[in-house]
Amino acid sequence: MCGRYALMATREEVLNFLGVVDFEDDFPARFNIAPTQPILVVMASDKREPGSNLPPRRAFLARWGLIPGWVKDPKEFPLLFNARAETAAGKASFKAAMRHRRILVPASGFYEWRRPPKESGVNPQAYWVRPKQGGVIAFAGLMETWASADGSEVDTAAILTSAATAAFRPIHERMPVVIQPQDFERWLDCKTQEPRDVADLMRPVQEDFFEAVPVSDLVNKVANMGPDVQKPVAVAIPEEKPPKPGPDIRQMSLF
Repeated sequence: MCGRYALMATREEVLNFLGVVDFEDDFPARFNIAPTQPILVVMASDKREPGSNLPPRRAFLARWGLIPGWVKDPKEFPLLFNARAETAAGKASFKAAMRHRRILVPASGFYEWRRPPKESGVNPQAYWVRPKQGGVIAFAGLMETWASADGSEVDTAAILTSAATAAFRPIHERMPVVIQPQDFERWLDCKTQEPRDVADLMRPVQEDFFEAVPVSDLVNKVANMGPDVQKPVAVAIPEEKPPKPGPDIRQMSLF
């Protein structure tokens, strides 16, 4: 799952990493991006920039929360900010986007929460999950343009997730799919690359790609948008409860 992420790189760093020649708007560092907010995405384009040898790509803003074109009233439709990579190609909400509108979502990292069992009495612990090597990464995403009855349109997007790596699984069982730079062109090519042709790209990253830093619960609130949400904290060790009275402790039991 990926319900919050951050993008703190400069405009030039992001566009260079994604191979986009230009993007009209500037954008500030964003430390706590949440669903329904506008996010930067990159898609293949039919228009090649003059004098550029790069594959034609365009960057634009989309609402984080995909709305399929057949939806009549978004207020009555669930918020689809993630899509499971294993099943997206066959789901009614995502299969058209998987075939025709695959995108890249630049990020500096994402947040996840380790949620102990309710009966443990331990609060969820937030983690800032970032690439060990730093820099910008690209999540795999899907895009749909939804048109309302009055003719207005809004671009919407979802981030694909896969099963988590073994190293990340103690925090959460899902994580975003990361597309490596050498695979950008193949992932974005929806003309010749069908979903089955890019299925191998929708896999967990290598075990040592990310590092998880425990952070405070400031990130829980969308209103907290500054760098303090990424300040590391010490993880409290829950107190051990005294054992319940049981059978004679002088005799071992397998039950």
